[in-house]
Amino acid sequence: MSLFLIAALPFLGAVFPALLIRAGRNASASAAGLTTLLAFVGLMLHAPAVLRGDVIQAQFDWLPGLGLNANFFLDGLGFLFASLILGIGLLIILYARFYLSREDPMGNFYTYLLLFQGAMVGIVTSDNILLLLIFWELTSLSSFLLIGFWKHLPEGRQGARMALTVTGAGGLAMIGGMLILGNIAGSYDLTVILSSKEAIQASPLYLPALILILIGAFTKSAQFPFHFWLPHAMAAPTPVSAYLHSATMVKAGLFLLARLWPVLAGTPEWFYIVATTGLITMVLGAIIALFKDDLKALLAFSTVSHLGLITMLLGFGTKFAAVAAVFHIINHATFKAALFMSAGIVDHEAHTRDIKRLGGLRHLMPITFAIATVAALSMAGIPPFNGFLSKEMMLEETAHTAWGGSAYLVPGLALIGALFSAAYSFRYIVHVFLGPKRSDYPAKPHDPGVGMWLAPAFLVGLVILIGLFSAKIVGPLVATAAGAVIGGEKLPYYSLKLWHGFTPALYMSIVAVAGGAVLLMLHKPLARMWDNAPRPEAKVIFEALIAALTRLARTITDGLHNGAMPRYAAIMIAFTVALSFYAYQSGTLAAPTRTLQDVGLIPILGWASLLIATGFMVAMHRNRLLALVLIGVVGLVVSMGFNYLSAPDLALTQISVEVVTIILMLLALNFMPKETPIESSTGARLRDISIASVAGLGVGGLIYALMTRDFIGETISGFHLENSYKGGGGTNVVNVILVDFRGFDTFGEIIVLGIAALVIFALTEAVLGTRVRAYLLNRKPDLPQAGDSHPMMMVVATRVMMPLALMVAAYIFFRGHNLPGGGFIAGLIAAIAIIMQYMASGFAWATERQRYPYHAIIGSGVLIAAATGLGSWFSGTPFLTSAFGYIHWAPLEEFEWATAALFDLGVFLAVVGAVLLALESLSRFAWQPGANTDHAMDINPARDDVAKTENEG
Repeated sequence: MSLFLIAALPFLGAVFPALLIRAGRNASASAAGLTTLLAFVGLMLHAPAVLRGDVIQAQFDWLPGLGLNANFFLDGLGFLFASLILGIGLLIILYARFYLSREDPMGNFYTYLLLFQGAMVGIVTSDNILLLLIFWELTSLSSFLLIGFWKHLPEGRQGARMALTVTGAGGLAMIGGMLILGNIAGSYDLTVILSSKEAIQASPLYLPALILILIGAFTKSAQFPFHFWLPHAMAAPTPVSAYLHSATMVKAGLFLLARLWPVLAGTPEWFYIVATTGLITMVLGAIIALFKDDLKALLAFSTVSHLGLITMLLGFGTKFAAVAAVFHIINHATFKAALFMSAGIVDHEAHTRDIKRLGGLRHLMPITFAIATVAALSMAGIPPFNGFLSKEMMLEETAHTAWGGSAYLVPGLALIGALFSAAYSFRYIVHVFLGPKRSDYPAKPHDPGVGMWLAPAFLVGLVILIGLFSAKIVGPLVATAAGAVIGGEKLPYYSLKLWHGFTPALYMSIVAVAGGAVLLMLHKPLARMWDNAPRPEAKVIFEALIAALTRLARTITDGLHNGAMPRYAAIMIAFTVALSFYAYQSGTLAAPTRTLQDVGLIPILGWASLLIATGFMVAMHRNRLLALVLIGVVGLVVSMGFNYLSAPDLALTQISVEVVTIILMLLALNFMPKETPIESSTGARLRDISIASVAGLGVGGLIYALMTRDFIGETISGFHLENSYKGGGGTNVVNVILVDFRGFDTFGEIIVLGIAALVIFALTEAVLGTRVRAYLLNRKPDLPQAGDSHPMMMVVATRVMMPLALMVAAYIFFRGHNLPGGGFIAGLIAAIAIIMQYMASGFAWATERQRYPYHAIIGSGVLIAAATGLGSWFSGTPFLTSAFGYIHWAPLEEFEWATAALFDLGVFLAVVGAVLLALESLSRFAWQPGANTDHAMDINPARDDVAKTENEG
């Protein structure tokens, strides 16, 4: 099975559980399970090749110009993590089917779970760090949905926000580090980066990249000081906790450390940052776990501790430590997932996770007791279970590791961590399952059905089998994965067996187990001391930090964003001017290479008109109607300038846009005061004048500098001129650019135009449902109104012009591919023709004769444009690639036809629909229901009353 399909299956299957929930909970769970099973089987098909040492690759150049390739590869490390993600994911799906209640939206749960699963598989199989970053952030988002699944619980919502904040912030830092890493290696492909160790470690950017990447890994894997989010994520349902915190989310950071181990490890910086962080996390998590009374909280901090253990091993930078880390990743996933699920069973049946309210459950829940006991003993490092083997390897490596010249610091702290680990593991067994039965359980405990205990029982079976036959069961997998971690170098000597003789690790292990038993006996007095001891609370610190950042953000926002548009414009323009001035001062400007052309009388008159109109508009902008007229004058002069400079397409577009814009703005301004009040102080106006003058002069100087010098490279205009007819089948280069070379841009623009019209419609709908409608209808005009609502001359003129204008629009449309014109200009002309009917005969008259809703016209335009682009796929060419040829239909002469005309038709319809929908929406503010006239040409509304009087007489 292709790696593409393995990575895509969870995403493709995520839609089915939510859809099939109507068919029942079993159907929803079966859909999720089948999806995961198919991906797992596909992965296992690659097992023989991967275990031989082969690397499976799948490559697709997505955006090669940006270095973003959809490349996947599967080596031993990726295979190990993908197996855990999909294998344990399958067990979690089974467990969740029987754990979740009927009130829980199970379809949504499985959808979120599969989305998260797909993101995790994507992380461990990505061969491109940019693609890996996308999947990385997807895990943060999907885990937010999973952790906050019980959204009716405040702690669930808070835990989800905390996890998203911490891991999301770490992800942002990691993005910076990964970009630096790719820049050093000269590629964003992991396989290239992993072969660039010397270049990366010799680079002066190695340390910044390392720190940023480690922040991302540490936040995801809950390393000190970012460990606090993980315990609060325990508010999620137990299946989520078992999955995220045993085999997936928190292991993502460990995977990243292991994946980049060949190029980042082996330096003092790596050792002291990574190993020290892991060691502190291991000890701190173990100590806190011992004093937690909530079962899931105890397991959460134990997870933090074991994640620190693995981080410490990877931080040592030795090959043996890398092997031990890989082995413990496997062991921890098995016993920790089983422990979480057993804790969920206890909570599900006893209705409490409070250890103080439990005890004696071995009599009532013997199956759960057996499962939990074996898993907890493995976590404590008791033989013959698998946790003992990897713990021994860890202790052996710490015994030979010095820190800062001290040979006892690392093994001493590791021994303390192992001792507390044994203590909280023993407490999980003794305080929950041993002791006499109680009579005050919140509910009568009993073993659940096989559906809930089968998954943890299977994992416990692996715990036992790996402990007894580790070399045969997981030996090849450990060797292959560890080989990938150390970069394919020769593996060190190690032995996956229970007995290695009397070694320092064995003595340390005995001390840890004995010390753990002593700590358990002293738990009550130690717990009282712990409760009374002053200590910082991570949650309180986090909430205080978030509150402080919120206050700072609000202060900055309130100070800058006070609703005054002149202030926003002043800040933005002043910053732009300052930045431009710095660029001018620090850069170089070559001597002019072009001479000025002779300036005739017409350009001077046009320039003077533009200057005068602009100056008057600035001086008299408070009169809105006059300002709008002057804006129209500016637009008209600009159109004339385009035409003078041989750009008729731009001239037609500009003048059409000006007409439509002026009409729509006149309609909108009709509901506003005719003059703008003076709100700015004299000082503010002088400031604005100064900034605007400097910016205007700067832009003018920049344009002058560009126009009097040759460009550094060739412009793209030569390509367009050369390929307009050969590639697009048209001689009108502007139109060919719009519908072919840059067709995707045009497609996006008509979508945006349609959205803007729909937003205007939606806002109008919202306003018409308020008291504003009554105010608009009852307001008294502040200027005298015309006697005729619909003057006869205007009505007659617009009726006569209607077919002529539409014929012109059709002519402009059909000639656009070879002569000035096209769908956009034709759409504006047609819209203007229809707008004139609204203006002459009124909203009600025009609406009665409207046959097609404008929403549908917009939609049909977008769909036609999209269908035209999709049609190119059938010929094996990229989206929106046009085809053209010559057609002869008797009695017509031979003529050219291009598929771009269909795309242009979509543009035409979208423009017409958008303009008219905006017009209709604004017109409804003034329309009065029942004010329709029976006369086709209403000269004066009073004639209706006269006619009525005559009829009555």
